[in-house]
Amino acid sequence: MKITEYIEQAKKPLFSFEILPPLKGQSLKDLCEGIEPLMEFNPPFVDVTYHREEFIYKKHPSGLLEKVSTKKRPGTVGICAAIMNRFKVEAVPHLLCGGFSKEETENALIDLNFIGVENILALRGDAPKSENKFIPEPNGHAYTKDLVKQIVNMNHGRYLHEETETGFHTDFCVGVAGYPEKHFEAPSMKFDLKYLKEKVDAGAEYVVTQMFFDNKKYFEFVEKVRSLGITVPVIPGIKPITTLGQITMLPRTFFLDLPDALMDELEKCKTNAEVKDVGVAWAIEQSKELIANGVPVLHYYTMSKAEATYRIAKEVF
Repeated sequence: MKITEYIEQAKKPLFSFEILPPLKGQSLKDLCEGIEPLMEFNPPFVDVTYHREEFIYKKHPSGLLEKVSTKKRPGTVGICAAIMNRFKVEAVPHLLCGGFSKEETENALIDLNFIGVENILALRGDAPKSENKFIPEPNGHAYTKDLVKQIVNMNHGRYLHEETETGFHTDFCVGVAGYPEKHFEAPSMKFDLKYLKEKVDAGAEYVVTQMFFDNKKYFEFVEKVRSLGITVPVIPGIKPITTLGQITMLPRTFFLDLPDALMDELEKCKTNAEVKDVGVAWAIEQSKELIANGVPVLHYYTMSKAEATYRIAKEVF
């Protein structure tokens, strides 16, 4: 089923979460340990993130440097197939502009359609660590709206090198990302919302937000989105802070603010265990308030570790 169908049929807010693909050398067992405990709360779908190809430079005796691709995580198609087979739940792969040509995107979508995937989260993706700005692949997409258009074209039987519509139509439901505190590259919130509307106008059927810690920012974001005529579901993304390092890393990495009330409690913490307790308690209150205000789904960023999200869901769902 499509994400939008689950939302339409639900009689109460749904629970969902996102996992990271396991690192090279880890097994299916490792992957399942981050999923299995959370199946108690009947998630209709599980998001699978994608990490673009990374490179190392191998020095030869001649002094020349060779750019060598490294693949640190198993492929998205295989992971989605494993999750769907093991847990009988929808897998939602993230598909990026970065690192893919249009032909590679088309091939990935054909493979995902073949294994029964019905939902895609379309993202531009970030620049590699070695580059200071996003650069699309040759014959790749520079913007998410164009990736969305390609997926929608395939839903209508239109492929890259077919002059006429084919009989083979995919049927993907496409989601995109939204930023309650603005994407860091957007010059202003007004322009960021303009870009979001372009993605929805291109065919996106739902929005999942980046993590936030102040519900007021989510509510204001939804109000602005609706004022632009965007009517698709806006799913809030929640992440509990679980370590001392995340107190500084999350704001720096994701360009977001931690509320003063949360920081007042975190400053008292001396250990990761104390931070996790504060982070879980804050996320529980966030979740309860969001549910009281009628959100369609609560989507948790787990980093493939189930414990903190399990503690939250146990209190909320």
